[in-house]
Amino acid sequence: MKDTLKTLADDALSSARDLLPIVLVIGAFQILVFRESVVDLISMALGMLLVVAGLAFFLFGLRLALFPVGESLAHALARKGSVFWLVVFAFLLGFGTTIAEPALMAIANEAADVAADAKAIVASDESKQNYALGLRLTVAFAVGVALVIGVIRILANWSLPFIIVAGYCVILLLTAIAPVEIVGIAYDSGGVTTSTVTVPLVAALGIGLASSFRDRNPMTDGFGLIALASLAPILFVLSYGIVVQWT
Repeated sequence: MKDTLKTLADDALSSARDLLPIVLVIGAFQILVFRESVVDLISMALGMLLVVAGLAFFLFGLRLALFPVGESLAHALARKGSVFWLVVFAFLLGFGTTIAEPALMAIANEAADVAADAKAIVASDESKQNYALGLRLTVAFAVGVALVIGVIRILANWSLPFIIVAGYCVILLLTAIAPVEIVGIAYDSGGVTTSTVTVPLVAALGIGLASSFRDRNPMTDGFGLIALASLAPILFVLSYGIVVQWT
C-alpha cells in the first residue's frame, strides 16, 4: 500500500512539474495582459489542480494495468501461435480504443457543425450526428486496419520506412483529388487518434509482440504501430470525403 501511494505521489509531482511552464505562461498572460480578476485566477488554479490529479491517476493507471495487460495479451497470443486471433485482436483493439477516444469525438462533432455551416450536409441534428458517426467509424476502422498491417509487419519483418513512405505517397495523391473541406479534417484525424486512450495500448501491443520473438528487437520492431495508426486515418478520411462528395 505504501509503495502504491508513493508511486501515485511521484506521478502527481511529475505531472505538476511538467505542467508548471504552461501554468506560468497562462498565469502571466492572465495577470499582465488580460488583467483578469482574482476570482478568475482562483478558478484557473483549481482547474490546473484537477488536471494534475487527472494526469497523475492516468499515468498510474497506465503503469498499473494498461501496459501490462497489452503486453501480456500480445505474449499470450504469440505463444498460442494463431496469426488469425492475433490479427483479430489487433483490429478490435485499434477499433475499440479509437472509437472511444475523446479527442476524436470532439473533432468529429466540430467537423459536423462546420460541414453543416458550409452547406456540405443538411443542417439538421440527425444529419450532423450521422456525419460525425461516419467520420468516427472511418477513423476507427482505419486504425484497426493500421494495427493489422503493423502486426503483420512485425511477424513478416517488413520494412517500416517503406510502408510509411508508400502510405504518404498515396495520401498526397488523394489530397489532390479530395474535397478541400475534408483535407484539414483528414490530417487532424491522424493526430487525434494517437491520444490518451489509444497510444498506451498500441505501444504495449507492439513491444509485447516484438518481445515474444527471439529474432525481433523491441526497439526496432516493437515501435512503429503508432506511426501507422496516425497515417491510416488520413488516408481513410480523404477517401471518405471523396466518396461522400460523389454520393
